[in-house]
Amino acid sequence: MSRLIELYDRCGQSIWLDNLSRRLISDGALSDRIAQGVRGLTSNPTIFAKAIQGSDDYDTQFSELIAEGADVTSAYWSMVLDDIAGACDEFAPLHTTSGGTDGFVSVEVAPDLARDTQGTLSAARELHVRLSRPNAMIKIPATVEGLPAIKQMIAEGRSVNVTLIFGLDRYRAVMESYIAGLEDLAIDPNADLSSVASVASFFISRVDTEVDRQLASRGADSLRGRAALTQGRLAYAAFVETFRGPRWEALAARGAQPQRPLWASTGTKDTAYSDVLYVDGLIGPSTVNTLPEATLDAFIDHGTVDRTIDRDAHGDQAVWQQLTDAGIDMGAVAIQLEEEGLAAFASSFTEVMEALSTKAAMLRS
Repeated sequence: MSRLIELYDRCGQSIWLDNLSRRLISDGALSDRIAQGVRGLTSNPTIFAKAIQGSDDYDTQFSELIAEGADVTSAYWSMVLDDIAGACDEFAPLHTTSGGTDGFVSVEVAPDLARDTQGTLSAARELHVRLSRPNAMIKIPATVEGLPAIKQMIAEGRSVNVTLIFGLDRYRAVMESYIAGLEDLAIDPNADLSSVASVASFFISRVDTEVDRQLASRGADSLRGRAALTQGRLAYAAFVETFRGPRWEALAARGAQPQRPLWASTGTKDTAYSDVLYVDGLIGPSTVNTLPEATLDAFIDHGTVDRTIDRDAHGDQAVWQQLTDAGIDMGAVAIQLEEEGLAAFASSFTEVMEALSTKAAMLRS
């Protein structure tokens, strides 16, 4: 049995692939990953920038779109959505057999909308309508401005992947937006709450990158590599606490699905750490971990299938306090990493659009 299938069967965790390109679909590699036990897929502006700029797979379609009079932005989204639609179709059987709990493919709104509530909502609706697939998830950043758009999308019965979560306070606000959106949807007695799904993408490794840097300057090396996993486990405890009790049970009685925590940014960036550190350390039921190709292969090869997410709750609280005692302000870290994450995606988007604009100018000359 594949380690991914065993992980799902024994521990209730779904592994998704954090990658997408046209060749991944056309050469059968995505189908092979699904056979291995991959249960969904995520993408982001950086992934698409690498896919489009790193191959000639998109050249023919781009040339045709420009010849037909499309502008560069429209051409970009046509290419992206064709890939997303193709991936959705690959995962459609799994989406059906899982009862609509897995088999999702995520596409993110343009990164320049992260501080624009109405712009985000309008773009998210458009992507949802254009894809017109029940297993498409629209990714919306968990900025303060994104939260109302997330709530409204859920209230309209549209599935959402809430991305770029770096701290516990914002994560709680994300869960509230989801539940409040479902409550608005449930006002209609005929609404099918079971058809709405959501994941909350909590970023992991980037937290250690920043906290480790701060710890080194404070001479607190004993805490290196512990902040990200500890925060993820505390996030899971918040998830368990939120999705129980009378308020949630009223929605669950209507078929509502809990918004699963999704561990993102789980590739190990520090070579001193295990290459499966952020997989092995966050295994638990009703969770998702989205992995880049290298981390996925590493886990398939030598990952550990064992529930770890809530093994030592008292120890996690102790580490959290030790981080505070060492002078680490995790709230400030979350704000900093959110800004850096938004900037990185915006930079990737700008880069690919500039490259496509240059190519379009050559085609038109």
